[in-house]
Amino acid sequence: MRSRLTAPILWFSLLLCSSLQASDYGTTGLIDIPTARMASDGVLTATAAIQSSTNAYSVTYQVLPRLEGTFRYTGFNDFFHYDRNYEAKLLLLREQDLAPQIAIGIRDMVGTGIFGSEYLVASKQIGSFDITLGMGWGRLAGDGLFSNPLTSISDSFEVRDTDFGKGGELSSGAFFSGSEVGLFGGVNYQLEHLPLAVQLEYNPDQYSWEKSNASAFRIKSPWSAAVSWEAMPGIKLSLSHQHGQEWGFSIAAALDSKAAPARRPIRPIKSSADFAPEDLPPMLNKASWYDMLLYDVERSGLVLVEATIDPNGQMATLVMGNKEYPIWADAIARMTTLADLHLPPEVRSMRFVLEEEGHQVFTAPAYRPSRQTISRSQYQQRDFDLLRANPPHPPQYRTGFDQKKLFIDVGLSNRLQLFDPDDPARYQLYGKLGISAALPKNWSLRGEYAIDIVSTFEESTRASDSILPHVRSDIVQYLQQGATGLESLYLDKRGTLVPQLHYRVFGGILEQMYSGAGGEMLYQPHKSRLAFGLSGSWVQQRGYERNLDLLDYKTTTAFASAYWASPFYNLDFAVHAGRYLAKDVGATLEARRTFANGWMVGLWATITDVPFDDFGEGSFDKGMFFKIPLDGVLGGSGRANYSMRVRPIQRDGGARLEDLSGNIWWDLRGVGYDALQEHKDRAVP
Repeated sequence: MRSRLTAPILWFSLLLCSSLQASDYGTTGLIDIPTARMASDGVLTATAAIQSSTNAYSVTYQVLPRLEGTFRYTGFNDFFHYDRNYEAKLLLLREQDLAPQIAIGIRDMVGTGIFGSEYLVASKQIGSFDITLGMGWGRLAGDGLFSNPLTSISDSFEVRDTDFGKGGELSSGAFFSGSEVGLFGGVNYQLEHLPLAVQLEYNPDQYSWEKSNASAFRIKSPWSAAVSWEAMPGIKLSLSHQHGQEWGFSIAAALDSKAAPARRPIRPIKSSADFAPEDLPPMLNKASWYDMLLYDVERSGLVLVEATIDPNGQMATLVMGNKEYPIWADAIARMTTLADLHLPPEVRSMRFVLEEEGHQVFTAPAYRPSRQTISRSQYQQRDFDLLRANPPHPPQYRTGFDQKKLFIDVGLSNRLQLFDPDDPARYQLYGKLGISAALPKNWSLRGEYAIDIVSTFEESTRASDSILPHVRSDIVQYLQQGATGLESLYLDKRGTLVPQLHYRVFGGILEQMYSGAGGEMLYQPHKSRLAFGLSGSWVQQRGYERNLDLLDYKTTTAFASAYWASPFYNLDFAVHAGRYLAKDVGATLEARRTFANGWMVGLWATITDVPFDDFGEGSFDKGMFFKIPLDGVLGGSGRANYSMRVRPIQRDGGARLEDLSGNIWWDLRGVGYDALQEHKDRAVP
């Protein structure tokens, strides 16, 4: 048991972050005010701050070493209102011996403007004291101390825009505007030899908006104080007394999505070559090197699809898949070791065709360790060349995978809906019965049935007020009337037509709201950071009870996509232009950071020909995307992950079949050219 749990625990401890400095607003700061400090690159922080007047929940991500982004959701307890807003902070200058660290930020840059404020802030470490002083606009200006210096540049900075329409738009008309600015500041004192810190801050905010909505709301002082305890690396608890009138409690937790993945300890296996004949499965052909290799490969978390040895007998080409190894280079190293044990002695070199999700992506040449005279370090210095995936056809050997055999997966799952104005978090816990079957000619059957256990969705009474076709805004009806029902049941086929041209076709009950059929193609030029795709679907809306019934609404969606794996900070970009479920036309821009450890964090925004007023609250579709690797964190094996999308609000404009519209490129991200190059040293056994 110790060997099974040690690696996951160590890896999880690497994910936890030390020196957590999240404020009640989620941003790196003191209590409410921001500082010029930044978290380490790639750190994801979740914060919950509870006070008598508000409950605030936020997610902050260190997008780049100098850029911090925050999404915040605040509920006001003195009157019924929930607010969503985004904040961004940019590091301008790093701290030097005599110079402070300086950052600039915008609070509520996309939202209703309730918390609208901008700031220029400096922080300086002096012994155990970290001192912060900032200049603020908007709410952080308070009553103002001096004239806005930007009015000398343009008179447009004199008046601050307060009309934000339906919310969700970039409130650029208010940025750094207002006739006066104010000062804010504070200090953080870190106790020596104890995980305790004390904060004192001056916040000039007059809370005018809260006072206008709750006549009893008052603040007695601009001063607040807090004590925080870092209970363990990455977990911080804070108790504060704010404005001389109320107590507050907050908890913040942080994980490092950029943490380098520990190399998976390869489980030692006894090779089939060392087994006594009577200990091997009776159906195994002991005289076949392919059968013996296949037996070891499957016990090692890999897949052997087919193999061919060239006519002169000196090179073997093996098509392989990867079930367990988060980094493909580790899978290549393992396959190299196993193939070396079983290939005929005359074979001198190997080529591995890498197959991911049914798509053949690259051919990776590998040396045969037993036939080499150079050391591992010398081989690592050679170029790790990747060839086009073009295995010989027909193959000499091919694995006969089980077909027409139904595999059953029983487990628990959950559904979470955030930011409903009536309840900030609704949820469902349900049992799931999943099925999958491999069918002839590389087709597969997939499906899932949900059995409700406990749900709070039946408490929702909010009906859709959308003037667009209700392609997504009626989702609560499905979660109420179809709390138990068929999630999906569809046929799916993936493959590679010619090198670098991948396809997927599907048809059936595709998801909880739609049935239909469609397909996708992706062209990935060899060794290129660019790729291009087409996708389309014909769909019909399902009945609310999530059985086989269908509603009248039908539509066709289609998208042209372009992808770029940038060389900067693991940033990937995609743009999808086309027709959406509500028959609106526009484009979706995605930006994600993808890390070798399996984390993927990103944002998206969609603008279509639907006017912001017609779209409704939020103005346009946008949100955050997370893919969290479960391997290591939960102590399991494999490449399992948990994916979710978080929207400020679900409306009908810009809606699409999210997992069936331009997803092949993301599915293949872990076996991309740049990803393989980054870890090429691990491909050497």
